[in-house]
Amino acid sequence: MSERRRRPSRPPWSGPLGLYSPHATWLHALSPGDKLGAVAAASIALTFVHDPRLAVGALTVSLLVLASARVPARATVRALAPIMIAAVGIGLYQWWSQGWEMAVVTSGTLATLVVLATVVTATTRTDRMLDALVRLAGPLRRIGLDPEVLALAVALMLRTIPALIELVGEVRDAARARGLDRDPRALLVPFALRTVARAQATGDALTARGILD
Repeated sequence: MSERRRRPSRPPWSGPLGLYSPHATWLHALSPGDKLGAVAAASIALTFVHDPRLAVGALTVSLLVLASARVPARATVRALAPIMIAAVGIGLYQWWSQGWEMAVVTSGTLATLVVLATVVTATTRTDRMLDALVRLAGPLRRIGLDPEVLALAVALMLRTIPALIELVGEVRDAARARGLDRDPRALLVPFALRTVARAQATGDALTARGILD
């Protein structure tokens, strides 16, 4: 009797943070500071957009920019799908409360910013991003904030988000194996306990290395 071939398990969803793909595109050649500055400028400009046509145009341009980054299509769609569904939900609420024009503007600008932020994470290595953050935060030394500590906090956040998503999958699988996948307590309690334990272990590791003293 032949063994049934198991389907390879799908990696846990990590959102746009896990989309970095090395290529030799013009977006990869740009410095992280330039890309972060462009996203910041686009964020400010989009706050003045009140025309649905401009919102749709901005979203179209952002998608073309993302396509030029040569990111893997399937992984990108999977990473962005939950966020885009949330944007559509917000748009539906805006349609109900303030009309379709506001719905298109709100959903379009939100989706545009998400796509542009995805371009940054998909074309920039994490170490280059953190180096840029240290340089940008340099003036904060004057008020007593260490830029390297700030970069460390951001690095921990970037690492923690996918880890928590993976933890959700582990807790869900454990509850399903016990036939308790429909019991919220079987999901929430272990997740909360393991999250606190992970945070405590991280804090202990930082303290042991003399960081944040």
